[in-house]
Amino acid sequence: MSIRINNLTLNIDDEDEIDILKNKVCKKLKISKEDIKELNIIKESIDARKRNEIKFNYCVDVVCDKEKKILSNIKDKDIKIEKDNVKVVIKKGSEKLNYRPVVIGFGPSGIFAALTLAKEGYKPIVFERGEDVDNRLKTVKKFWESGKLNLESNVQFGEGGAGTFSDGKLTTRIKDSRCAYILDEFIKAGAPPEIKYLSKSHVGTDILKDVVKNIREKIKSLGGEVYFNSKLENINYKDDKLKSIVVNGKEIPCQALVLAIGHSSRETYELLYKYGVSMEAKPFAIGLRIEHPQELINVSQYGKYHNHPKLKAAEYRLTYQSEKLKRGVYSFCMCPGGAVVASASEEGRLVSNGMSYHARDLKNANSALVVTVSPDDFEGDSPLKGMEFQRYYEKLAFDLGGGNYKAPVQLLGDFMNDRPSTKLGEVTPSYLPGYEFKELKNCLPSYVVDGLKEGINSFANKISGYGREDAVLTGIETRTSAPLKIHRDKNFESITISGVYPAGEGGGFAGGIISSAVDGIKVAESIINKFMY
Repeated sequence: MSIRINNLTLNIDDEDEIDILKNKVCKKLKISKEDIKELNIIKESIDARKRNEIKFNYCVDVVCDKEKKILSNIKDKDIKIEKDNVKVVIKKGSEKLNYRPVVIGFGPSGIFAALTLAKEGYKPIVFERGEDVDNRLKTVKKFWESGKLNLESNVQFGEGGAGTFSDGKLTTRIKDSRCAYILDEFIKAGAPPEIKYLSKSHVGTDILKDVVKNIREKIKSLGGEVYFNSKLENINYKDDKLKSIVVNGKEIPCQALVLAIGHSSRETYELLYKYGVSMEAKPFAIGLRIEHPQELINVSQYGKYHNHPKLKAAEYRLTYQSEKLKRGVYSFCMCPGGAVVASASEEGRLVSNGMSYHARDLKNANSALVVTVSPDDFEGDSPLKGMEFQRYYEKLAFDLGGGNYKAPVQLLGDFMNDRPSTKLGEVTPSYLPGYEFKELKNCLPSYVVDGLKEGINSFANKISGYGREDAVLTGIETRTSAPLKIHRDKNFESITISGVYPAGEGGGFAGGIISSAVDGIKVAESIINKFMY
């Protein structure tokens, strides 16, 4: 048990923050420093609403004697008793599991599904179609340098999932006790401890790769097995019940299959559709990547403090609702001090994304600018119609860039005024393996182009310099989330095939590292609740 205190503020130039926080706690609780046995920072956030008067806001937990007595005479909405977390005990089921559970995919959802199963003694077998993270990094680097795409191991497929080549953002809007557990596991595996309390925490691609490897080794030490370059090719079932799977041509008996396939596993979607697995197309968003000088974003967000040593590269989150188009327009996966990266996973189709290293110290800030699309925008009646919509515009972008995965780019001022770009300004595109000046309206639906223009005009009023004419737009961002949802019941099983457990972002149930990991844990818990091993 501890006392939780919210809204403790420190000035940006305050030093010895812990000592100052203790003084503020003592004043609020009317105790002395000697009464404090332990003080833990639960959350730290930057209050930059007044750019020239930036403060840090803290939530802390304080352990001391006689907490209830201390609080008996204090009436403050920012102070309350915080009970200790009760360890969740997973009740094991009674149905015999004759074969070890199998996890397909080793992104956040698959990793934490496997880790949960392994900790409970279920010795999962993991199959990942891509490479281990070290070899995957080499393969992706080769793609960025040469345009030579590996269809099985790339930015979308491989150890760590698509999040490995991102900013490694660990923010989520879901409220679930499992979130804290996931952060603890990341920290044990080598992530910096501050991810536990920073309001907008991230790991960065360079650190995340080692974290993922360390968790893999933990799973193996608990009896799990992890295989790379191992692709799910078929699912066999009888009387609506899973019997076996085929991986790399080998049939493997299986009763419990976790499908943590990620949002880009189109061949697996097609396989499931062929077998009549119940699913539906769902909304997502598409658009472009925008790049500004990171210094511009820093100055806009932090004013005179933009070079202050306590402040890292500034970020932003922007939203706009078009009344005319009845669509949302928003920034997505903003990467401070990062780069725009080639993220294709199919021949002849172009996809861009953003990533940052932990230091976030590159010259450009980048973010997706996307417009919502829904099943009403997709042709046909198939649940795969959103996926085909993605493919269509990715092909247009590939052709527009001239092939070899060069991206079409356009300066912001030219995009807004429907004219081709002919030369760069101060902002240099970071995208590899190269770019061509093209009119980006030729690889997007007209309503997305119109939505982007409306949104940019709105965002330019919120961030000074956002609308500068030489900001760079890069096509095309389509993989904001899965284009479909696989239907599952209250026990997390497919409603079509018993024993198949769609999970995470690929199943249409999550959107980001933490929420995907939480869903993977829930699926694993459901398997444990059903089966005895």
